[in-house]
Amino acid sequence: MGYHILITGGAGYLGSVLAPELLRGGHKVTVLDSFMFGQNSLLQCCANENFSVTRGDAREEETLKPLLENADYIIPLAALVGAPLCRRDRIGTVTTGRDAVASIARLASKEQRIIYPCTNSGYGVGQKGIYCTEETPLNPISLYGQAKVEAEKILLDSGNAVSLRLATVFGTSPRMRIDLLVNDFTYRAVKDRFVVVFEGHFKRNYIHIRDVARAFIHAIDNFETMKGGPYNVGLSDANLSKLELCEKIKRHVPDFVYLEAPVGEDPDKRDYIVSNEKIEKTGFKPAYSLDMGIKELIKGYTIITNSRYGNV
Repeated sequence: MGYHILITGGAGYLGSVLAPELLRGGHKVTVLDSFMFGQNSLLQCCANENFSVTRGDAREEETLKPLLENADYIIPLAALVGAPLCRRDRIGTVTTGRDAVASIARLASKEQRIIYPCTNSGYGVGQKGIYCTEETPLNPISLYGQAKVEAEKILLDSGNAVSLRLATVFGTSPRMRIDLLVNDFTYRAVKDRFVVVFEGHFKRNYIHIRDVARAFIHAIDNFETMKGGPYNVGLSDANLSKLELCEKIKRHVPDFVYLEAPVGEDPDKRDYIVSNEKIEKTGFKPAYSLDMGIKELIKGYTIITNSRYGNV
């Protein structure tokens, strides 16, 4: 039996992969999105009678309320993401990333289930050699991370939510983002053939965008046993430093040159390794490796180029 699923921010990088997957699984999908980037990433869904879409702001309760009425599951993806955008609109980062989620928690009935994409950047700076588990104290560094962590607490306190603490996502999407670390470094390898790395020893975990979609579906299928808890979602064999990531990319793009800057800082200070054992024990296993994602991105960058202001 299919569910009715509401996705706020469903035309973004994640939603543009997740929505078609949910429709393929026989669910009804309603997307609420402001389409602030002018994207057309959900056009493929429009022929499906189980798909509906509303242009609007997830922060506006009068827009949200009628869409919540028939929803069995709510997936709040709406957020301002990425350090430059969050710096430019600090108020929007908090009102979208935390306050709009708090509205959903307040307006949803006890029967409605919420699956939330948090971020494992909430761990901030970990201890060397010690894996961050779901019990590790959260210490978000960025305003984005703080808003996401506060929203997670509100939802988990409501008792009818699952939080997926996502690793750094990579892979192609109809609403592409080149600014994510694997996507960015691979783009530079393909287009520029070089990158200068700041603080190259900083480590983090990674996950393919299609595995993120699979994790949401897994949480729907196993909601009763998973509810009330956070779950790290990442590749257990991909707790890598930036320099180790560059080394992996170079295997696929042999003339890629990467240098570590002796001075300068990365504004994104996160540095940690993550255990994904908790969600793996529920039966979830990623299907896409980092190497598969890099190969996919190389093909993708043959098609697209970030040439808004250039005759490329």
